[in-house]
Amino acid sequence: MARDTIDTTPITGIDQLVAWFEEGGKPRDRWRIGTEHEKFPFRTGDFSPVAYDGPKGIEALLRGMEGLLGWEPIMDGSHIIGLVDPTGGGAISLEPGGQFELSGAPVENLHQTCAETNAHLAQVGEIARPLGIGFLGLGFAPTWRLDQVPRMPKSRYAIMSNYMPKVGHLGLDMMYRTCTIQVNLDYADEADMVKKLRVGLALQPIATAIFANSPLTEGKPNGFQSYRGEIWRDTDGDRTGGLPIAFEPGFGFERYIEWVLDVPMYFVKRGDTYHDVSGQSFRTFMTKGLPSLPGERPTFGDWNNHLSTVFPDVRLKRYLEMRGADGGPWRRICALPAFWVGLLYDDAALDQAADLVSDWTEAERAALRDEVPRTGLATRLRNRTVLEIAREVTELSRQGLARRARLNRSGSDETHFLAPVEEVLALGRTSAEQILAKYAGEWERHADRVFVEYAY
Repeated sequence: MARDTIDTTPITGIDQLVAWFEEGGKPRDRWRIGTEHEKFPFRTGDFSPVAYDGPKGIEALLRGMEGLLGWEPIMDGSHIIGLVDPTGGGAISLEPGGQFELSGAPVENLHQTCAETNAHLAQVGEIARPLGIGFLGLGFAPTWRLDQVPRMPKSRYAIMSNYMPKVGHLGLDMMYRTCTIQVNLDYADEADMVKKLRVGLALQPIATAIFANSPLTEGKPNGFQSYRGEIWRDTDGDRTGGLPIAFEPGFGFERYIEWVLDVPMYFVKRGDTYHDVSGQSFRTFMTKGLPSLPGERPTFGDWNNHLSTVFPDVRLKRYLEMRGADGGPWRRICALPAFWVGLLYDDAALDQAADLVSDWTEAERAALRDEVPRTGLATRLRNRTVLEIAREVTELSRQGLARRARLNRSGSDETHFLAPVEEVLALGRTSAEQILAKYAGEWERHADRVFVEYAY
């Protein structure tokens, strides 16, 4: 999320929130693709993390991007913490450990989202190189200890950092040492949202396996292919996971709202001040008010901010966020949205995907989610491997993209963006497994080599 919202419209009841989600529905011709990716800044001289302050720090990087792009700065007190494009809708933001994120503008096709990504990486490289900064596309920081990672001066992150150790063992690792690629997609109405959400939740572990890319911790193999995926299993059970309620009969906007209302809050923002209300629910805020904020009642700005602090594998806002993939190399930033657009934006592909997962039980979905971070494509569901399922699902996506028939100027459709996925599935080996093979072989157990071979 690029910036915390300040919509002061008061919330008086759940019906208002249901209507808010309903207004997010769009006709098919207005469906868009919003791609987000995070990357680790590092010092090209010694592969160390990059601090915020200093003439060659993250602040200087943001100021340089501000001058290059002409985008509006996002401030937290006196600190620049991001940039927003006031016309196109894109934004640059910082994750807690300095992970540099592009939240792409909503665009019509994958050619546009990939062009946007290419332009951003070229632009940020132009500013970063003179500062001695490079960028790594991986799901987890491969060599840095948690205490080595700098903390960005964002008020919400200070509150979250204090709260995380109370509710899980790996929440700080999630905040400071992980990176992801995700795609945000639209829904037509409540029924379409439910169908897409269920398919997205069931298949999110398949995406985690395909994009698994975080096998190293502090310079050594960590026993996982997607350690980022494992981290989310022990971050905060109140707000993470496969959202089993989505598969219950009658699920819709109201049931999701009821769940979000009971998720503990982190903060309430009034003016420029973030008030720590961690552990108290939004429902209490609505019905009774909060002891630390006498007289205050929730607004839609508060609701938007709270929604940004729930972390199910697929997050519902006024669109759906696919959240299961590790950060990765350049081409994967385009491949991840291609995978999901082909599945969810074509009716036939969506119907077939829904049929595929329709009889998976809650226990099977949970087991898949639990096991994939460690065993990746070799994970089994009934009598099939995740590799077999991934091949089937990717073919559905390819067919969906072909039927979309969104052509570029050269007459090519969007199917070629699936190439990185299809390469992994043809090999039957994840990027994580390839990294581990290099680590044990040509890298001679020198994990720093990853900063050379996997940098953007």
